[in-house]
Amino acid sequence: MDKSQADSDEDRAMASLLLARRSLASCLDRSRSVASALSRAGPHLEEIKHRLPSLEASVRPIRAPREALLEVGGHIDRAVGPAAAVLKVFDAVHGLERPLLSGDGPAEDLPGFLDILTRLEEALKFLSDNSGLAVQWLDDIVEYLADHSLADPRFISQLTDTLSSLKSASGTDQNLPEPLDGGLLSATLDRLESEFCQVISAHSTPIPLQQPETSGDTAIAIAPSPLPVPVVHKLSLILDRLAANNRLDKCVSAFVDIRGSNVRKSLEALGIDYLDSNSDDAQVLGTHVQRWGRHLEFSVKHLLESEYKVCTEVFDRRPADSASCFADVAARAGILDFIKFGRTVSDAKKDPIKLLRLLEIFNSLNKLRLDFNRLFGSKACADIQTRTRDLIKRVVEGACEIFGELLVQVELQRNVTPPPDGRVPSLVSFITEYCNRLLSDEYRPVLTQVLIIQRSWKQERFHERLLIDAILNIVKALELNFETWSKGYEDPNLACIFMMNTHWHFFKYLKGTRLGDHLGDTWLRDHEQYKDYYAAVFLRETWGKLPELLSREGLMIFSGGRATARDLVKKRLKSFNEMFNEMYQKQLNWVISDKELRDKMCSLVVQAIVPVYRSYMQNYGPLVEQDASASKYAKFTAQGLENMLGSLFQNKPKKAASFNVRHSNGKVSNAVTGLYRSTSTVK
Repeated sequence: MDKSQADSDEDRAMASLLLARRSLASCLDRSRSVASALSRAGPHLEEIKHRLPSLEASVRPIRAPREALLEVGGHIDRAVGPAAAVLKVFDAVHGLERPLLSGDGPAEDLPGFLDILTRLEEALKFLSDNSGLAVQWLDDIVEYLADHSLADPRFISQLTDTLSSLKSASGTDQNLPEPLDGGLLSATLDRLESEFCQVISAHSTPIPLQQPETSGDTAIAIAPSPLPVPVVHKLSLILDRLAANNRLDKCVSAFVDIRGSNVRKSLEALGIDYLDSNSDDAQVLGTHVQRWGRHLEFSVKHLLESEYKVCTEVFDRRPADSASCFADVAARAGILDFIKFGRTVSDAKKDPIKLLRLLEIFNSLNKLRLDFNRLFGSKACADIQTRTRDLIKRVVEGACEIFGELLVQVELQRNVTPPPDGRVPSLVSFITEYCNRLLSDEYRPVLTQVLIIQRSWKQERFHERLLIDAILNIVKALELNFETWSKGYEDPNLACIFMMNTHWHFFKYLKGTRLGDHLGDTWLRDHEQYKDYYAAVFLRETWGKLPELLSREGLMIFSGGRATARDLVKKRLKSFNEMFNEMYQKQLNWVISDKELRDKMCSLVVQAIVPVYRSYMQNYGPLVEQDASASKYAKFTAQGLENMLGSLFQNKPKKAASFNVRHSNGKVSNAVTGLYRSTSTVK
């Protein structure tokens, strides 16, 4: 038992020793670890030693009195809450950057793009409304901390610098404005502007036009509606967002440039170089007036009408912008160039044909009056309105001035030299044709309206008879010129040719015309009778005297013998030949202007002479034909005489007669030279 007890105690002692041994080994390991950790902590402690001053400043507010910390805590909480909300929205703004600036953006999905832009605008509005207040609250807290020495001054300085930057970003500091979004909104609006320009450019090609083949051909190809409805809708959506951000200027400018240039190119295809003419000659400018009228009508009724609709549709919710854009488009297209050309014509030298051109200009403008009032009636088109009114005023006053001077100008021609060959003066031909044109359906209504307007400006009444009487007085003044002009001929027979020409011209070329109807049948018949009278006088005093020279007296009985008869025949043939040659050579240069009258007069002359001469030569020609000197006396055959007489009074190339227009400055200029040439081209 004892031995067993002893063995048991020995075992317990051994176990205790082993346990102690393991415990000592573990302590040694821990000691080594602690020693190693202490050796590594040395540098860290050194670093902490150097950072202690700044850490001390950072935690100093914590060391402030408890009462002060409790008092400022509520203020800090109220300031940090709004600041946190602003930061959250600010983070959301930057989250929109990628969808707004990447990909095709507005070109691919405009509604989606605009939806994101709207979110950006709302976020920026929130930031604009709240960031300044949040920063101000934070600034108040920093000021409170500084005033109560609750934080280290260096800490306060750092907070102050940070808040200054926030003030700049939020716009509360007027000296350092910076966008809250870092320029995201501006870049997004730039993309919208670019898309607007691209869309309007892609749908603004010049309208294809067909050059008229003749001056009267107005069949010009016109393009359909210039902008499809979806395009107009897209442009309107873009403009809405740009207008909301006060960014319309660039798009408006691009719209005007593109659309205005489009219309201008369409017009240039028709050939409008004449609009730049600087001539002061109504004859030169007049050749373009009819084209001007057609081109102006096409420009207003089709091209500008179309642009007006485009402006109205695209700027539908902005009437002021619509009117302004259209005014600029019209100016860029060249509407002012058309008005300038009209002004150039109205400023040209006074000329009767200029009156017709002024009436044509007035008629063109009057036909477009309602269109002008509708298209250019806004304040934005004030310049176009002013220039148009000025042009109309100049046209009306210029036309009335020329019309009022026509009678005086005709009277001033009374003392000029008549045509040397007795033909109808160019002035007579021109005035009769000119007055008929003034009474035509083309010009009379226009001239009447012009006179009504002019008299209304002077608060005077107009009667239709005033126009008729004024024109009839011009013709009657021309009649009085006839008598004076006829007295300018030294040869009274040439004066008869002249009077016969002019009276016949009045009768023939006024009969059945508007002017002739107003003058009346009695007046026309009087001129026909005057023509017959002067024709009879002319024949009696000229060719009617020749048959008397071929007298048969003394030749019937041959009382003096054959030799005596031959001498009488020779003597009478010689007198006949001399007078015939004299008359023929003189009258060969005289002119009867009208072919019908010329043929009739030549026939009368032939009838007065040739039968008598033929009979005389048949009876007495043999007496001299066998004589050696027969050719001196029997110079003509009857047929030869007829041919010669039939060649009289032919029209020959001539210089146009003068019609001197006396201007208000007293100077006289030759007008009819050009006017007469132009009558063949004036319709």
